Amino acid sequence: MQGSDIFIGIDLGGTQLRVAAITGQGVILEQIKMLTDSARGYRSIVADMQRACRRLTLAYRVAAIGVIAPGPLDAVNGVIHAQPTLPDWDEIPLRSMLEAEFDLPVRLENDANGAALGEALLGAGRGHTSVFYITVSTGVGGGFIYKQQLISGAHNCAGEIANMIISDEGPCGGELNKGALESLASGTALGQQARAWGLVDAAALLTQAEPRARFVASLSTGVANVIHTLNPDIIVMGGGVMNSQALFWDELQRRTDEKLYPYLRGKTRFALAALDGNAGIVGAALLAQQCFEEAMHPSRM
Repeated sequence: MQGSDIFIGIDLGGTQLRVAAITGQGVILEQIKMLTDSARGYRSIVADMQRACRRLTLAYRVAAIGVIAPGPLDAVNGVIHAQPTLPDWDEIPLRSMLEAEFDLPVRLENDANGAALGEALLGAGRGHTSVFYITVSTGVGGGFIYKQQLISGAHNCAGEIANMIISDEGPCGGELNKGALESLASGTALGQQARAWGLVDAAALLTQAEPRARFVASLSTGVANVIHTLNPDIIVMGGGVMNSQALFWDELQRRTDEKLYPYLRGKTRFALAALDGNAGIVGAALLAQQCFEEAMHPSRM
């Protein structure tokens, strides 16, 4: 058995499950990846998760486990609610299932919040007091870290910018408002627009001036709203759409600045996520570390 102060980070996604042993400094010692295959049902996926954790707990002296997953979920009670990417995960008490199996502290959190913590403490936001992380991928997500602590809000929905209304027009469906940021500026929205233009994907769409301008207009409105509301030191942006950032990065910052109060212009830094695809799983390990410290020193919390 190796080391001490090792934490397990689990990233439960709709297509892939990742389980890793990670140090408190964010070094990934070992990582296990597998397909989620949600059609098998939650019991099979939890069993896969537990087998991977068992392998890591036998190899490392693990102190706690952190899990990130798509919302909606109840972080306080450690329960995953019904969601489209994991169809039969409805009222699943994942935290208690893992605690019972491994007798370790476990924390469950929204995936965007986990990535936000990873980037704020060990990535592009490191050294800043207030960091707002935005992911633009299949959907749009966000997380706010202040003084190295995740700000969750009264009902664990702080930073949930997907449903922020930024326009009087646009598609609506499911739980999203008409004109919601996610419905206009996510990878899914760009993919739908690309097909309408006869293009293969979002990256191809963003090479076209007109749709790129619409995308930047929508995303810059959302970012400007975040800056006016929270006034963070830095905006960190990640997610698959940011792979095409060379096409719009400078324009996004310029258009965002134009929408701010004059005295705020140029004062908020912009940065691309620095942890590549590992922000979420590193953040999950950091959540596990915080959970462990809270369990060891409850009077300090």
